[in-house]
Amino acid sequence: MSNPARGEVTLDAGGETHTLCLTLGALAEIEAGLGVSGFAAMAERLKTLSAADLSLVLAALLRGGGTVVDVPTIDPVCAAKAVADCFERAL
Repeated sequence: MSNPARGEVTLDAGGETHTLCLTLGALAEIEAGLGVSGFAAMAERLKTLSAADLSLVLAALLRGGGTVVDVPTIDPVCAAKAVADCFERAL
């Protein structure tokens, strides 16, 4: 179960419920993976998210929530919504 006060978001995939959370570690992992430095640069980069970028961001947020999942098996529409919700809730 997710904790909205921590910015957590729930993602239902493959019959299981997973938690996404934008932690400092997840944020650093996303910056490194996208090759950007700073929140403004990351926000700009996230405006044109590719499928590979979405997988990278989703995996980092899932790890931030304490879950390791085979990301390619998750529906991309559900993944994109969960990622957007996670950033919105955390900020």
